[in-house]
Amino acid sequence: MVKYDAIIIGSGQAANPLAKKLAEAGWKTALIEKKWIGGTCINVGCTPTKTLVASGRVAYLVKRSADFGIHTTGVSINIEEVIKRKNAHVSTARESSTKSLLETDNLDLIFGHALFSGPREITVTKDDGAVAVLTADKIFLNTGTRPVTPSIPGLADIPYFTSDTIMDLEEIPRHLAIIGGSYIALEFGQFYRRLGSEVTIIENNTRFLSKEDEDIAAAIKAILEEDGVRICLGVAVEGVAREGNGVRLTVKGGAISASHVLVATGRLPETAALNVAAAGIAIDKHGFIVVNDRLETNVAGIYALGDVKGGPQFTHISYNDHLIVYKNLLEKAHCSTAGRLPVYCLFTDPELGRVGLTEAQAREKGMNIKVATIPASHIARAWENDETRGMLKAIVNADDNTIVGVAMLSVAGGELMSILQMAMVGGITYDVIRDAVFAHPTFAESLNNLFAGLK
Repeated sequence: MVKYDAIIIGSGQAANPLAKKLAEAGWKTALIEKKWIGGTCINVGCTPTKTLVASGRVAYLVKRSADFGIHTTGVSINIEEVIKRKNAHVSTARESSTKSLLETDNLDLIFGHALFSGPREITVTKDDGAVAVLTADKIFLNTGTRPVTPSIPGLADIPYFTSDTIMDLEEIPRHLAIIGGSYIALEFGQFYRRLGSEVTIIENNTRFLSKEDEDIAAAIKAILEEDGVRICLGVAVEGVAREGNGVRLTVKGGAISASHVLVATGRLPETAALNVAAAGIAIDKHGFIVVNDRLETNVAGIYALGDVKGGPQFTHISYNDHLIVYKNLLEKAHCSTAGRLPVYCLFTDPELGRVGLTEAQAREKGMNIKVATIPASHIARAWENDETRGMLKAIVNADDNTIVGVAMLSVAGGELMSILQMAMVGGITYDVIRDAVFAHPTFAESLNNLFAGLK
């Protein structure tokens, strides 16, 4: 048995920086990864999907080139080159992260499958078949999630895709049917539509993007439909079956024929193979590890970070988790997840940048609020760029003029959101932003107009 100061299982966006910092602080640290360094973000999440989205945007702009007085002879899409470009970006990020970890003193990078064989004992079956038993006083779990496979009759009998596997598809689907209306579904749906696929999104919920305000959700739906994406709400897939070279999806009152199927119905934690019961670690009904606001499990000395603990499944949350744990352990701080602003982006085009409360959430809390909105067509730079789809929205506390929530659906929506997030973190009131001097013409300048209508 090998004794460490810290064992980290999984190499996601919390694990890697935490491993390096603990090792650099003198802790003998082991980082165990069963497949690829970098977790979901680098390998099947942010890096590859945003690389693909960028290719889709280029195709979209080329098709629109006449709007700008630039005439082309058409678009020829080489999907193999699109995938090759994506793979190159992934490989570069993965190899860079791996190299950085291997060069860190006091850090052992171990490739293999890890599971609990006791309260403080980890058994690792390495890639070469060798078995090692490790122990440590501090153990950190950052194993992430995997795509959900819904229990739809016939699904197991067809070659369906998940968000993890479709990115290696070296053909453009004739008709892509997407089961689920998640953010993942929307990003892939718009991407493939821009490559020329017919796309149908099938969502069981009658409310589109139910976590967003209805006006924001309606604006996103209108944009996707303008792009030619078909969105079916309140429709459950009752079964699937092969149909010639494609697939037939049975829904209430009819059927949808498609060439390819993408299942985008959420993600579940990678905990089953960890044998957490051997350590007495509590999990919820979905298998997510239960933690407190300091990311501690019910077992002293064992922590869970990132997606595996449930809650918002975003890279930036995982990264912030490692800061909380590191500062509490090494700097004797008192950091927690309490009060952490919910922040994320939906990378359709235009993108949605979201931070803080929605209007609906603020009203549910009984807050006295003011709501500021403007269409993206009122942004001078958007108009000049002929990119006027979307809207800007901010929720203001009418009692003290602080900004409590933002939804920026626009080109550069994530960047606009980040400006107002800084205001929220710093307690800057909306009227200061309203009267600030921003360079003209920039997207940021639109914040003057956004708040100008509030009294």
